Amino acid sequence: MAVVGSQSRRTEMNWATICCSAFSCLQLYWARLVIRKWFNVSSFDSDYSADTDDDRLSLSGSQDFDPRSSGATNDDEGAIQKLSGFSILTHKQSARICAGTWNVGGRVPPADLDIDGWLDTLEPADIYVLGLQEIVPLNAGNIFGIEDDQPASEWENIIRDALNRVRLRNPKSLCHSDPPSPSMFKPYKEVSHNVQDMFLETRHGVCDTFFSCERPIVSEDSLTNIEVLDSTNDNASPSMQINSDSQREERLSYNERVGLSWPEPPLKLLNQYVLERRGGAFKSLNLSIMNLRKPAYVRIVSKQMVGVFLTVWVRRSLRKHISNLSVSTVGVGIMGYIGNKGSVSVSMSIYQTPFCFLCSHLSSGEKDTDHQKRNDDVREIHRRTLFHPHSSSASVLPRSIRDHERVIWLGDLNYRINLSYEKTHELIARKEWQRLLENDQLSNEMRKGNVFEGWSEGVLCFPPTYKYEIDSENYIGDDPESGKRRPAWCDRVIWKGKGMKLLSYRRNEIKLSDHRPVTATFLAEVEVLSLWKLQRALAITYAEIQSQ
Repeated sequence: MAVVGSQSRRTEMNWATICCSAFSCLQLYWARLVIRKWFNVSSFDSDYSADTDDDRLSLSGSQDFDPRSSGATNDDEGAIQKLSGFSILTHKQSARICAGTWNVGGRVPPADLDIDGWLDTLEPADIYVLGLQEIVPLNAGNIFGIEDDQPASEWENIIRDALNRVRLRNPKSLCHSDPPSPSMFKPYKEVSHNVQDMFLETRHGVCDTFFSCERPIVSEDSLTNIEVLDSTNDNASPSMQINSDSQREERLSYNERVGLSWPEPPLKLLNQYVLERRGGAFKSLNLSIMNLRKPAYVRIVSKQMVGVFLTVWVRRSLRKHISNLSVSTVGVGIMGYIGNKGSVSVSMSIYQTPFCFLCSHLSSGEKDTDHQKRNDDVREIHRRTLFHPHSSSASVLPRSIRDHERVIWLGDLNYRINLSYEKTHELIARKEWQRLLENDQLSNEMRKGNVFEGWSEGVLCFPPTYKYEIDSENYIGDDPESGKRRPAWCDRVIWKGKGMKLLSYRRNEIKLSDHRPVTATFLAEVEVLSLWKLQRALAITYAEIQSQ
């Protein structure tokens, strides 16, 4: 009995030791998480979320998608860009970018929230860059505790549903790459647009694999003549090659490939052959109908820092051309480091052009001198934002915001209007936006070169976006019991870089929070490496070497 009792006591002691160790580890883990959040320390460069790629059709033969290394590797891109006359190996395309910002005031979105107007889904973009501020209430628990990512998931579901309802236009030319030779495709006149529309609407996951066409080279100052990605091109060829069982290569028009114009694509017919181009050859792929039911847009990055949230979505066909993705967060709130105020930034290459997208929430305050705190926030974000900190290609990849060729900065910048409450409301009632703009802090600071020197913003021809009563068209202060707060254009989208053209700049009338969402739509140039030009240049170089 004594032996049994001794063993029982040892077992209890062992369990007690295990429980104490586990509790100590949990305490240490919790403390590390909190400290990392307080001082905005990321464990590694890829600390962000994105859609998984298990269901993506891979044309490159790779099994997994990694936006940081898709397409050419960093070393390959560096070697290519160091070639003499790199620009002659590329041609220009244009991407339609929709950049939206909204301070949602910590409110959880209802499941039926309609954000189509904010996303401008009537004119679908190639890339959606969406920034939310106060995605969670800025209370002590959210600021100093573990990150609450549930609201971010709900907002992503709202965004996904809205983009899934988008009907992409321009079915004729749905590719992003050069043909193996400039004369491979000839235009077909008998293509039925209705059949193409029908096929496109089955979903857009593999649409770009059917067509291939070369975009014209244009100058930097002729954006109006650049074709949009996936844009209609009357000279584009809808023809394709199919490897038949007899190993013959036939060229068939779209109608011949799809057959008659059924109301819905026939299951057996679509489950056949699709192009895959690799080194000038075409390979057949066997696709199930599920491959054609994929969403038109995929999420390539989402990142939250307390209440600041940035998410980027791209057309599925463009996804494989995104590379070198890196995320950086900078907290400038409490103690100058806590993330209740600050920025979330994303660096990426779209084809061969580096882009930077930033979402920020700057210091608040209505005093006429509070804009200086916001200027300091901007300078600190510039100083501390760092991309690719562990990359071996430091000389090639952009490391700071200023290293990028094209930058879009959006968010609740919190700059106010230096006018009295009464005067501000008087000018709003008269819609005298220019008079208001003359007293706008951000516009004046940019004009003086105190902040965002060299940056641009569209014309503010809409009412100030802050501060409204919830679910109301009235500004705070219209009701005497709610207190007075001067309206202001807190929510802004600005940009820097050549090759960018602003198409529209507007606000939307969603009344969920005390801010109104703002949208800016751009047409941005991207440099696309022309593989056949590169092959031709290498062939000429090789011939010259051989002749010597």
